[in-house]
Amino acid sequence: VRLVESGGGLVQSGGSLRLSCVVSGLDFSSAPMSWYRQTPGKERELIAAIRGPSERATYADSVKGRFTISKDNAKKTMYLQMNNLNPEDSAIYYCKALRVLLDTRLPYWGRGTQVTVSS
Repeated sequence: VRLVESGGGLVQSGGSLRLSCVVSGLDFSSAPMSWYRQTPGKERELIAAIRGPSERATYADSVKGRFTISKDNAKKTMYLQMNNLNPEDSAIYYCKALRVLLDTRLPYWGRGTQVTVSS
């Protein structure tokens, strides 16, 4: 299983970025997927998740209304559209996939992509 994030970079406050996560080696269409972010000295934070046949999306309060998670099953790619960015959004962003096997859920992570928002 391989997850590769891209799309990070440097952006000014108020700007936008779209992150991508390309997945291979996994049944992408059925896998629960999520985005996390982490800053130095802090725990990795769940910010958005998408799951189920209806692709129900949930968000952390800190990003609700500004970020949108989505999937393209044909491209095996998950996205995170980030709008109205502020310096507090600066972090390394990681995508995560779950392989569900009976009662077991196996997590897989990408290596992350850096997002830096300047004030």
